[in-house]
Amino acid sequence: MNAAVRAVVRMGIYVGAKVYFIHEGYQGMVDGGDNIEEASWESVSSMLQVGGTVIGSARCKEFRTHEGRLKAAHNLVERGITNLCVIGGDGSLTGANLFREEWSSLLDELLQKGLISKEAVRSNSELHIVGMVGSIDNDFCGTDMTIGTDSALHRIIEVVDAIMTTAQSHQRTFVLEVMGRHCGYLAMVSALACGADWVFIPEMPPEDGWEDNMCQKLSENRADKKRLNIIIVAEGAIDHHNKPITPDYIKELVVRCLGFDTRVTILGHVQRGGTPSAFDRILASRMGVEAVLALLEASASTPACVVSLVGNQAVRLPLMECVQMTQEVQKAMDEKRFEEAVRLRGRSFENNLSTYRLLSYRKSSFNVAVLNVGAPAAGMNAAVRSAVRVGITEGHKMFAVSDGFEGFSKGQVREIKWGDVGGWTGQGGSLLGTKRYISAATKVWMCNLIVILFKLIAFESLLQLYEARANYEEFCVPMCMLPATISNNVPGTDLSIGADTSLNAIVETCDRIKQSASGTKRRVFIIETMGGYCGYLATVGGLAAGADAVYIYEEPFDIRDLQANVEHLTEKMKTSIQRGLVLRNENSNENFTTDFIYQLYSEEGRGVFDCRKNILGHMQQGGAPSPFDRNFGTKISAKAMQWITRTLKESFKGGRVFANSEDTACLLGMRRRALVFQPVAELRDETDFVHRIPKEQWWLKLRPLMKILAKYKTSYDVSDSGQLEHVTRFQPKDSNSSSAI
Repeated sequence: MNAAVRAVVRMGIYVGAKVYFIHEGYQGMVDGGDNIEEASWESVSSMLQVGGTVIGSARCKEFRTHEGRLKAAHNLVERGITNLCVIGGDGSLTGANLFREEWSSLLDELLQKGLISKEAVRSNSELHIVGMVGSIDNDFCGTDMTIGTDSALHRIIEVVDAIMTTAQSHQRTFVLEVMGRHCGYLAMVSALACGADWVFIPEMPPEDGWEDNMCQKLSENRADKKRLNIIIVAEGAIDHHNKPITPDYIKELVVRCLGFDTRVTILGHVQRGGTPSAFDRILASRMGVEAVLALLEASASTPACVVSLVGNQAVRLPLMECVQMTQEVQKAMDEKRFEEAVRLRGRSFENNLSTYRLLSYRKSSFNVAVLNVGAPAAGMNAAVRSAVRVGITEGHKMFAVSDGFEGFSKGQVREIKWGDVGGWTGQGGSLLGTKRYISAATKVWMCNLIVILFKLIAFESLLQLYEARANYEEFCVPMCMLPATISNNVPGTDLSIGADTSLNAIVETCDRIKQSASGTKRRVFIIETMGGYCGYLATVGGLAAGADAVYIYEEPFDIRDLQANVEHLTEKMKTSIQRGLVLRNENSNENFTTDFIYQLYSEEGRGVFDCRKNILGHMQQGGAPSPFDRNFGTKISAKAMQWITRTLKESFKGGRVFANSEDTACLLGMRRRALVFQPVAELRDETDFVHRIPKEQWWLKLRPLMKILAKYKTSYDVSDSGQLEHVTRFQPKDSNSSSAI
């Protein structure tokens, strides 16, 4: 929430509005006084890394009454506030919309009571509302993700990983209760991310007889020498008769039927706390900026809107339509229309549920091989696990190739079974091993094997295999590549497996570096990130960490730009924010190296600030994968295996597989909201092979936003944001504007 508050304040000041904090939610609006205070640029400094909300939040029964809303209206009119940005759940947003609908009558009543003048009524005649959804449950329809959900998933996975590492020597069953009284999103995604054996969610109660089915599966796991079973329960889980399914009931069942040592862990409010993830900071920052733009463009006829995330886009949707759809989900559940409830939750929820089901049941045709190519990326092992288990479910014999193409050429190919990939989701790096380059001897082992590849180097390798089909029939088999690289530089996809984990590592390091200077005045940190020639990590990491400048290859810079940045930081040191953060992508410029920039800043800032330099290096590749990377790797790999199964059947003729068309050598990538199979031959023209980057990159549109939040004077092109159909460019205005937010 704090990242959203920061973005609203800074974007509001940037466009020339007065921005106010309302402390303690609607209660503060009703009580007025010191609860409503004007915000400054400096007052939101150092908020990005803080959990919760620094301006407070409180439930307010008084605001639900007419008298309470009348007091709130009076307090807003006194300060000339005619725009409200509300961060909360569907109840908070519904209250805001009611307040907007009553606004005119509230002003008339205040006038009749002599509390305000006719001039005040005229100048405050319209109240504009925009909402952002802050909810760890991700239970609001219309948005793919709500603010706080990803951070809550981080807390859950941290606990599960801790339990798994301490329980490796014990044969135990753990039952974990996570939040989600009415929505099972946290339970569902955390079950996918940790490879849970069973999950209970309110949207899809288990069929009658689930007790026997669950115990049978747990028993099979123990027979396969699996020492640990994980069961995840949403707090609102029910059976088909609306009877609650509690962790204690599950524990009693497992102990009674199987005699397993079983422990219960209830996570509770620990899920709400802690440092926000990189994803949540970026999401909230983008939503905050979009919320201010929506308020600026609002008119009397514009319905109240909520800023939502759809794919990569921050869009505006009618607030009450989304609220009504959210309420329809609960109505469907109350009426036991559970399939309808799942559908109303949205495509993302449906995909998560279908993927979990696919990975939960096994059957024991074709031979299918999985190998990793290129540098390791967190989430690779989750993808391999998913490929192996879905492949077995589809009836294939699965093979693992060690050490990439080099291992392929040396015959390092072994059959891999269901139990062999247990516990892989939480492992970083590549358990199969990985090498960068393709070997000329690879063709010896290609017969009847299908490969799943990773990284941009794998993209080039897959192109070579595709082009070699004319000379080697062994390569005429379906091949699918999954993008897995921390650099996020693969063509044909907006996101790659591993990039989110790397971003979190960068942001966590930046937080610690900034914290190390909390008692030091006037210090600037120069930090070098990885990414090759791709500036994704530097740019998005800079946005999430609150950087003052970010240097990347895609946006050329010269000595004048460096000098302008030094002058900007010099001015900043005159304020109460006497700390600076500068990120540089490792290959942003061959002459303006990290050492050069460090020395330049040190010299030009002499007497004003001092500098420190950090090169993050390979720590960005390590660590346990984030919930997003585990989930993304699992889902994308499952979809790839289903595609391979279909393509194998379609290309099986005359007793053998023969696939030589363009659409049988594909990359599976995420484009906005959809996972799309794209022939690698078609992606050739979209790729800059010299610098190993796509020719067009969506995240470059975030750079103006990053500069605005760092207080640079720049224009912001919103032609691709919200629902605008025309290009609007917002320029910073003078601070004596009449608008108030």
